[in-house]
Amino acid sequence: MPATRAIHSRRAALALALAALLPAVAPAQDATELPQRLIALRGEVESLNSELELLREEQRTTLLGLAQQKAELENNLKRQQLAQQEARDKVARLDAERVVVGAAGDALTPVMLSAIEALRAQVAAGLPFKTDERLAVLDEIRDGLTTGQLPPHRAANRLWAFHEDEFRVVRETGLHQQTIRLGDEQVLAQVAKVGAVMLLFKAPDGRLGAARRAASGWTWEESTDKADQQRIAALFDALDKQIRQGYFELPAALAASGN
Repeated sequence: MPATRAIHSRRAALALALAALLPAVAPAQDATELPQRLIALRGEVESLNSELELLREEQRTTLLGLAQQKAELENNLKRQQLAQQEARDKVARLDAERVVVGAAGDALTPVMLSAIEALRAQVAAGLPFKTDERLAVLDEIRDGLTTGQLPPHRAANRLWAFHEDEFRVVRETGLHQQTIRLGDEQVLAQVAKVGAVMLLFKAPDGRLGAARRAASGWTWEESTDKADQQRIAALFDALDKQIRQGYFELPAALAASGN
């Protein structure tokens, strides 16, 4: 290294100076001056030896650090190569699975589409509880399936989840918010769904009534009978207080015919 070479050059120069000094100064210099000069030169030589040893130690430390870095880089390279190989193997497995799933999906798609249409008909004919939202879920599954954006196995999972939600809707009795049509206006009302039996409403202005099936489909009709209004109001009050068990009188005429 440059520093080591410089130290060696300085040592050589000192040796030459010492060799030339002895014959030249012996006759001319005082007897006490020469030993002091020799002591100074010896001290400088020892200092250079110390510097040289320090430089050698630094070199050994540097070389050891470089060797450790090299070993670490080699290990990192091996790990990366292993990870790349594992990734290639995984891609190959996924490609093979995709071929198998794709073949099965081609046979599953028509069955799924038929099931979706049957569910749409069932939702449209049942109680008008959030009908648009429920149909929108089925339409999203159908569109994703037909365009290929939703793989058949994922469509099957979502359709099964929809089935479970429908079972919950059938069993559940509770309060919800829903937009309904009263006459010529759209109203965000509170609705009380009693399982799959009936659907009652309470408008923000206090009007009470229920969904009733007509020849043209479901309609929302206000109740004008005072006794029926009291029964409906009592149910809303109980559900609002989280009272879901007990004896309640409800207008029998409001039950959904055909369900």
